[in-house]
Amino acid sequence: MNALRTSCIDRARNDVQDCLIIGAGINGAVSAAALAGKGAKVTVVDKGDFASSTSQQSSNLAWGGIKYLENFEFPLVWGLCKSRNHLMDSFPSQVQEIRFFTSIAKGFRKPLFLVWIGAVIYWFMGRFKTRPPRLLTVSKIRKDAPMVNTEHLAGGLEYSDCYFVENDTRFAFSFIRRVLLKGGNAINYLELITADWKNGLWHCTLQDHISGNEISIKAKTLVNAAGPYADRINQILRIESDFKHIFSKGAHIIVPRVTKTKHVLTFFASDGRLFFMIPMGNRTCIGTTDTRVDQTSAEPTDDDVDFLLENANQLLNQEKPLTRADVIAKRCGVRPLVVKKDTAVDSAEWTALSRKHEIDIHPKQKLCSIYGGKLTDCINVGEEVAEIIQAFGITHFQSLEKWYGEPGIQKRVHFQAEAEKLGLPEETRIRLWRCYGKEAFQILEKIRHTPALKEPLIGTVTRAELHHMAKREMVMHLDDFLRRRTMLALTHHRASLRCDKGLSEASDILFGPNAEIEISRYFNE
Repeated sequence: MNALRTSCIDRARNDVQDCLIIGAGINGAVSAAALAGKGAKVTVVDKGDFASSTSQQSSNLAWGGIKYLENFEFPLVWGLCKSRNHLMDSFPSQVQEIRFFTSIAKGFRKPLFLVWIGAVIYWFMGRFKTRPPRLLTVSKIRKDAPMVNTEHLAGGLEYSDCYFVENDTRFAFSFIRRVLLKGGNAINYLELITADWKNGLWHCTLQDHISGNEISIKAKTLVNAAGPYADRINQILRIESDFKHIFSKGAHIIVPRVTKTKHVLTFFASDGRLFFMIPMGNRTCIGTTDTRVDQTSAEPTDDDVDFLLENANQLLNQEKPLTRADVIAKRCGVRPLVVKKDTAVDSAEWTALSRKHEIDIHPKQKLCSIYGGKLTDCINVGEEVAEIIQAFGITHFQSLEKWYGEPGIQKRVHFQAEAEKLGLPEETRIRLWRCYGKEAFQILEKIRHTPALKEPLIGTVTRAELHHMAKREMVMHLDDFLRRRTMLALTHHRASLRCDKGLSEASDILFGPNAEIEISRYFNE
């Protein structure tokens, strides 16, 4: 058993919690971090791993929602741009500006000039925080982006937004780390089974999917942050909400890098939806699809993969078109889109729904449920939930330091200097700080004590990081490590991971005597 996880479980069931949060995706993680940072006694749980549902399937973009301008959702875009800028300022190593290159086909539903005006308005709504947009002629596209098929183009434009340099799950985990650093509890693989509101407390029974045991937790307040499963959790809680989710399936594929450009290539796919080719190191992430589904989880189908490959091949100039053999990995998630409970959404309307969030509040039961939401807007979600919980009577919040953001530049410079003394390459130094924040100093201490630990073991992941993950990041299964603590499952073929000489040692560090069991579980699944 993981010692950190066990201690979190013991603390959670032995003390009445100020707040129990169900769901540890981005909404649950930021809610827990905000409450823990403000001094509340908080526990956040998830039936799977942290950020293992919708929050691991994004396009890795922190954007202000330029597409919502087409539906005249100006207040939403204004707010999302503000949130995007705030993320850039608060997480400078994790959220950075990136240029988007967009091509516009002849006969597109909007004239090129109007699209250009939209990009200028978007830049204005972004408070001029990024580089200005640029209108591109076809000849300019041929010169600057020869990889783009210009046969049917009217022109294009270049504009800026932001992306998560590492990945969405690593960003979400930074908030879980903050919960733990502030003395809160974060527990993965712990599922809510029953919950009763009585005598001013929530009495909850949860199933531990690691030990098989049931545990009880009492809490003064409850937050339903279960994402696509929010409606299901409210059924357990016997709560009627004013909102409901409808679901959109979005699939991506990862292929070898299709171009050397560092731009996000942005097109309009054959169904009219924005279509991205996003740099991912020496890989390219292509997506996304937009298919209405009824279930809370989904897998990419052959039709999804064919759609992505066909559109990519039509939009690029390549001697050799992409085929299924080029697909290294797939990612597929269900976007929970929020609507009023009595709203009927037809097929013509649902694709225009935005990723706004709503919080349904039930003061008598001291409960709130989060519906919808975007990674870009996560800080606002955390602040709103903290205010709601405080309004429920959890009033002993302390005035502490800001609950989000990276350590200051002085600590970062100090870390880089110490890491350089230990002989770590610049790329490794930057990545360690981006992935671990202040805890990167703990990794340096391991390397200082045992220099051999600085050597990469699997991919670019060092032995020191693996020892740190084993102790501090609750890696319970191999998928947690390969898919969420790192991007190895996205950037490496499954077969190459199985044959990697470092896999066995990495699993030994993470799982001890259960290493072979975890390897077998992952690759058999």
